[in-house]
Amino acid sequence: MNPNVFKWTDIAVVHAIRLGAILLIALLLNRLLRVLTRRLLPVAGGEGLGRIARMREQHVRTLAGLLYSAGTAVILIGAVLTALPEFGFTVTPIAAAAGLASLAVGFGAQHMVRDFINGFFIIVEDQYIVGESVRVGTVVGRVEHLTLRRTVIRDIQGAVVTIPNGEIAQVANLSRDWGQVFVDVAVASQGSPDQALAALERVSAELRNDAAWSPVLVDGPRVLGIETFSPAGATLRLQLRTVPGRQDDAARELRRRIQNRFEQDRIAWGGVQRVEIVGSEKLQGLSAGSGS
Repeated sequence: MNPNVFKWTDIAVVHAIRLGAILLIALLLNRLLRVLTRRLLPVAGGEGLGRIARMREQHVRTLAGLLYSAGTAVILIGAVLTALPEFGFTVTPIAAAAGLASLAVGFGAQHMVRDFINGFFIIVEDQYIVGESVRVGTVVGRVEHLTLRRTVIRDIQGAVVTIPNGEIAQVANLSRDWGQVFVDVAVASQGSPDQALAALERVSAELRNDAAWSPVLVDGPRVLGIETFSPAGATLRLQLRTVPGRQDDAARELRRRIQNRFEQDRIAWGGVQRVEIVGSEKLQGLSAGSGS
């Protein structure tokens, strides 16, 4: 038999073995990556967990999916570059061409690259996750969808707002730890501020001791005192901290109780009295009539 046949057969067998080894290693690495990313996820389901625990679980799931996708892409590219020499291709020119192509694409898609980079840091740094309420610029609402490229928010009017992650320079997370609101109460200048402050203290204590509202409260209501005063009256301020998202509800309940308490204690509300000045002729006529 022709010795060249044995030579080409040996070469083919060697290349096949190398390609098989590359494929096997790539599959093993992908399998290992899947196992590692799954180990990041909690074992139990999120039905029995608290709100904060469910938020953390959602963040971990998003991060695990991101790591698996990025790792799979790296393994695939590495396997292809390693296998190319087995088919007679030189990797160096291809890598150089790929570098130039990526550079050109980078210049042509700068905004998209910025979106992906900013989205990566948003997810990794746990700035916000799906389900949380945030304020991005002038948009305030609930995060409905989050990817590396964009953030989708349902605002308070119900509109779906899509924001590229590269345009998010500053974000306020309204769902972490606690929410805070200040309640201002105006009292008339004829009344006593001390009486109004005492009434506010009683209302605050009643709200804190209410079993229906105490789980919502984190701190307060706390009467801070007189915020401003003028000839028309004084403005008293209360501070209220609640679990995230419930500060407005608690503030409405607090205002209702304050109004009822002020009516019971006959404490006058503040306000500007309306004074109308009529013409001088009428004033003179009235004064003359009163003198006669």
